[in-house]
Amino acid sequence: MSYVTITTWEIADGVDYHISLRAIEEKRLPALKGFGASRITVIRTSERTSAAITVWPDKATRDAAELKINEVRRSVHTEDKTRMTGEMKGEIVADL
Repeated sequence: MSYVTITTWEIADGVDYHISLRAIEEKRLPALKGFGASRITVIRTSERTSAAITVWPDKATRDAAELKINEVRRSVHTEDKTRMTGEMKGEIVADL
């Protein structure tokens, strides 16, 4: 069964959202795909915040990528001036 992570992010005050998004699209999303994610959707939720929904083939694939994901998250904070504000994760139990 597919597994999903939902993370919420906030860019630093004064940082251009579109510049930050471009860095995410060019570096961060391809990294997640390389770790085994099957789909990533980014939703802008306010002027400075976003949510990322990442779908994994299964929990084992997500768990195997944990250390690499944490490295990416650390670099996002220092390089892109973005910080993670929350995370939820779990198995998909219903899908239309």
